[in-house]
Amino acid sequence: MKSAEYVQGLFGFQDQVIVVIGGTGVLGGGLCDGFAAAGGQVVVSGRNETKGLERVAAIEQAGGKAHFITVDVFEKSSIEQLCQQVIEQYGQVDVLINCAGMNAANPFEEIEGDEWDRIMAANLRATQFGCQVFAAVMREQSGGGAILNIGSVTAHLPLSGVFAYSASKAAVVNLTKNVAREYATLGVRVNVLCPGFFPARQNRDILSPERVENIMTQTPMDRFGEPHELVGAALLLCSRNAGSFITGAEFYVDGGFTANRF
Repeated sequence: MKSAEYVQGLFGFQDQVIVVIGGTGVLGGGLCDGFAAAGGQVVVSGRNETKGLERVAAIEQAGGKAHFITVDVFEKSSIEQLCQQVIEQYGQVDVLINCAGMNAANPFEEIEGDEWDRIMAANLRATQFGCQVFAAVMREQSGGGAILNIGSVTAHLPLSGVFAYSASKAAVVNLTKNVAREYATLGVRVNVLCPGFFPARQNRDILSPERVENIMTQTPMDRFGEPHELVGAALLLCSRNAGSFITGAEFYVDGGFTANRF
């Protein structure tokens, strides 16, 4: 067997359907690009239709296959409709990536209940809904499926000062492990990918020099991550072959940040 065929057999996603909830965002968009390049039929899903269609166009221009479907992650019924549309159009769903989320950096004393609840809903409850809806379908189909949730290094390490976000991501990690155990014998693998510091380009301009220095001194690679650098880990965790015995895993892509802290 040629080496290219071997690698393709391990990490290829030909004839597989990958749904990325939050695919209109920076990290989600990078994952959409990566899975499309690996041969998958990518469903870009989010609330911003303009950004979603732009992502689809970019993937198709690069030779990949993609489609946009609107979803409101605050409503379970919307996620159910998304799943139903995917099944009606493609007949299956092989991978779900829960990548929707939001953040706020208010001081702890200034966090209001509405803000806390909205962040928890976007980051945690939406992940719960996604797991519930898609796992129920995956367990009934031949070949099962894989779910990848997006956590964060801040789930364990209190560096960032984003309190609601960090708490929600800690809960996502815990939820992932529990759901993984629930579906381990039912053909559905569930893992969580925890990025380090991957600020969007527009956010980098507002990071104070002191905050950047604090992050860099604790990141051995001494730089921020780029969205494409999450793709390799995501392909592994979602692959039927390379990742076939991986479930309940908490996988860090952080430039060595957690090596300094754990």
